[in-house]
Amino acid sequence: MVSKLDYGVQTYSYKTLVNASTVITQQLSSVAIFIAMHLYMKDHSVSAQTLWLIMSTLSVIGYIANFILNNSAGQRLSFTLFVKHLKTSLLFQGCSAALSPVLVSLTETISTDTIYTMTTSMLLANLLLFNYDTSHDAVPGAMSFSAAIFSSVCLASRLHTPWHAFTTVTSAFELFALWPSLRKNIKEKYPMIHQCVTVVIVLLCMACLGSKTLVGAVIYCALVLLITFACTALFHFLQSLKNNISGPWDEAVIHSSSVLMAEHSTS
Repeated sequence: MVSKLDYGVQTYSYKTLVNASTVITQQLSSVAIFIAMHLYMKDHSVSAQTLWLIMSTLSVIGYIANFILNNSAGQRLSFTLFVKHLKTSLLFQGCSAALSPVLVSLTETISTDTIYTMTTSMLLANLLLFNYDTSHDAVPGAMSFSAAIFSSVCLASRLHTPWHAFTTVTSAFELFALWPSLRKNIKEKYPMIHQCVTVVIVLLCMACLGSKTLVGAVIYCALVLLITFACTALFHFLQSLKNNISGPWDEAVIHSSSVLMAEHSTS
């Protein structure tokens, strides 16, 4: 048995893998927050207006933070670009408000079980199709974002008033479109702050879910531990197996065209 090392394989430390897994944990937390918001609005624990105000305030704070991060990197925000962003935001808010009465009664003929099944499928698709490569500009990804918006439309149709539908759709846009872009900037420029933000978000999700469904909070906590520590530990262990080449394989030899023609003629 021949055994030798594959020196072309890049290995990662366990700490590096745990830090990299925070991107997945944060996206999972976004889904958990979205579900918790739906539960709060469904049983009238928090009004839709209050949640909309909270999410809008956080969006403004996030926009300012994103501006500061870009400014520190030498990317200055012009007044023209700011006006463009403001017009886009107002246009989206206006369209969402206009369509909210339609969204409330959009799926009245579809059973609630079917709606929740479609919502679960779309949220899983959001997690699976999300672009976790923070070095790529296509954040969060068209298919992932579309799945999240579809799930928000499904959940909005099971709430009470147009205000609830409006808050659900706009919150989905903020959680699954704006928040990933800010996370990407934070991770690139301030990795330590990104890790602290992850811890805060996980604790917030556990508190929100725990106040509504203990089972949901336990499942969320188990998934976070599995992704952050167990899966990374397994990957770290498997690296040692990938680093070895064992077996009686023949090395590939590249022949020139003249040699191949000579071999073909002799055969």
